[in-house]
Amino acid sequence: MKSYKKTEIRKVCCVITARPSYARVKSALVAIKEHPALELQIVLSGSALVDRYGNVAKTIQKDGFEISERIFNVIEGDSQSAMSKSTGIAIMELSTTFVNLKPDIVITIADRFETLATSIAASYQNISLAHLQGGEVTGNIDEKVRHANTKLADLHFVSSDDAAKRVLRMGESKDKVFNTGCPSMDLVYDVLKSPKNMFDPIKKYGGVGNEIDFEDGYIVVMQHPVTDEFEDSKENILETLKAIDDLNIPTFWFWPNIDAGSDGTSNGIRAYREMNDPGNIFFFKNMDPEDFLLLLKNSKCLVGNSSVGIRECGMLGVPVVNIGSRQNKRLRASNVIDCNYSHKEIKDCINFQLENGHYLSEYIYGDGFSGKKIAEILSTCDLTFSKSITY
Repeated sequence: MKSYKKTEIRKVCCVITARPSYARVKSALVAIKEHPALELQIVLSGSALVDRYGNVAKTIQKDGFEISERIFNVIEGDSQSAMSKSTGIAIMELSTTFVNLKPDIVITIADRFETLATSIAASYQNISLAHLQGGEVTGNIDEKVRHANTKLADLHFVSSDDAAKRVLRMGESKDKVFNTGCPSMDLVYDVLKSPKNMFDPIKKYGGVGNEIDFEDGYIVVMQHPVTDEFEDSKENILETLKAIDDLNIPTFWFWPNIDAGSDGTSNGIRAYREMNDPGNIFFFKNMDPEDFLLLLKNSKCLVGNSSVGIRECGMLGVPVVNIGSRQNKRLRASNVIDCNYSHKEIKDCINFQLENGHYLSEYIYGDGFSGKKIAEILSTCDLTFSKSITY
């Protein structure tokens, strides 16, 4: 790999592959764009460009970013083979994209299955690869992808001391591992400090369902399929729907991601909605990151299995009911309680959290200044290839 002088402008290409990934990296994108020694490139691919999963292209452009390339690689279908085929197409398309854009550094984010395409396309072409959120554990396919990204990456921007230690134990060089915290915590920090009041999400974003009166309090649900339990996705989501319907609390429910089992989850939601017409639930596809965090901040509880409950809600102090195995083993704050796929157990846990109320903020995954730290490191770090073999 080429060695760079600190005075040279470095092209930094960030590949965003899914709706939540933009929030995960937004503050870093702002800092990279504003840094005099860096030039930002943004590539969108995967479900980040699919309307039914919350196309984020318009949001990114509205925030003042230019999109350098769009890659349409998603093969839709409720199967694991669709995931692997989508990843394969992305490898081919990203390989060409990197040849055309000629980035000095490529950023891949976290652990979604298609992020492997970014890592392979960059590392096979000897482009320095920076990985965000490595070193964490969950116990499912996401963990395999995350650790694979770590071994392909040259620079590691981790979110906690625990994650940093794990990356080092995997044999990565100490001078390439940086505990910057998670950039999404920067957005949380800003929301906590902001005097901005709650907005009307239905009026602003539309959506589907009966309009609900949320002024006296509401809960938020975000539950995705689990790839190694995809055949049970419909049954699992029905248990959560029964619990929320029985509680009859105003609820904002977000559509699932594109992982294997998404059709089962989506079909379960549609079938339950058509048969029972729950009057307390309103459904959304997507929101701007800051609006979503403000919605969470003012909620009584988050229910489901999204990592936002483990990460962002810890700093927000929002009570979380985490369902199933998707976030298994992930470091979490005291705001999270776990339960199985049982509508009775889900109801009991929600009632417990409602009675408990909000928790104190815990800064496990960052201090609110991650983006600037990442940009500064990218502008000055040594990009020559080096690996410390410690096996």
